[in-house]
Amino acid sequence: MKKVSVLILMILVQFSGFAQKSNTKEQTAVIDQVEILRKAMLDADGVKLKSLTSEKLNYVHSNGNFQNQAEFIDGIVSGKSDFVTIEFQDQTITIQNDVAIVRHVLAAHTKDGGIDKDIKIGIMLVWQKQKNNWILIARQAYKLTT
Repeated sequence: MKKVSVLILMILVQFSGFAQKSNTKEQTAVIDQVEILRKAMLDADGVKLKSLTSEKLNYVHSNGNFQNQAEFIDGIVSGKSDFVTIEFQDQTITIQNDVAIVRHVLAAHTKDGGIDKDIKIGIMLVWQKQKNNWILIARQAYKLTT
């Protein structure tokens, strides 16, 4: 009986190691996508933004304004939302099956409509793995309480 217990324990430990490596690989892939998103927003790269986001994107600003994929991309590309700098702080990632939830604080300097502004808001991004790629399906921003 002891041999069976030890064998089961060894199998579980090996499976656990495999699951951790797989999860680490997925976390790295999500981290990479978030960084590509950050750079695409800074560069106002509409092609890259479209490739990163779902056609059914739900993009919600901290003031409650809602945008779909086309409106989000147009806002960045047109300069209506003009990011000079963007930094993601205190980022955490939780992955469950094909969904990743990314939370961070967005600290940025913008020049929307030619007006300089510093912002610091909370963000929750929802990514879904589709055809081996992590795609942004939802974003919710919220005001931080200090």
